[in-house]
Amino acid sequence: LTVLNAGRRYLKAEDLSGKVFVTSGLGGMSGAQAKAAVIAGCVGIIAEVDEAALLKRHKQGWLMEISNNLDHCIARLREARKNKIALSLGYHGNVVDLWERLVQELDTTGELLVDLGSDQTSCHNPFNGGYYPVQLGFEEAKQLLSSNPGKFRTLVQDSLKRHVAAINKLADKGMFFWDYGNAFLLEAQRAGADVTKKGANKTEFRYPSYVQHIMG
Repeated sequence: LTVLNAGRRYLKAEDLSGKVFVTSGLGGMSGAQAKAAVIAGCVGIIAEVDEAALLKRHKQGWLMEISNNLDHCIARLREARKNKIALSLGYHGNVVDLWERLVQELDTTGELLVDLGSDQTSCHNPFNGGYYPVQLGFEEAKQLLSSNPGKFRTLVQDSLKRHVAAINKLADKGMFFWDYGNAFLLEAQRAGADVTKKGANKTEFRYPSYVQHIMG
């Protein structure tokens, strides 16, 4: 319902076939994102750093495909988008890399390959394993979290700034991004990322929340 309503409200589209939804997280509640994309009829690319979560959703049948290669992900995205095929593709990697690759595609080809975007990393707990920084691999990041939590925190905040910078570039070209109530925008703001709504007070973000703006 969230994906469908986002399409209706922001894309003015009742039919999401050929539309692309990019997000992250295939763990607890976020695991439903892959299934939601296919039910809505769109192309869903969901990034997840933890291979165990990816394999679980794939085994359940909620996730149709898995890839750890961004070239392959972009190729499948283009193919499914062109042919209007419903697809849920799990990218085994960091969502920041995925967002930055989409910016690269925009810069080099002029194509905006994503229509809807969101995030379901556990940003209510960003410094204790809820969010993994793009600068490190999953296992390396877990080790750093244990050995040097202060450095881990700094890397998370730097990663959040990169995360938002990429989203902002795509949103400026017409992608519609929303917050899933997971404190992503709040923690990004605390990290110094550009998420404040222009001309508004500091408690207002430039992107909507699914609770008030989409489901409401």
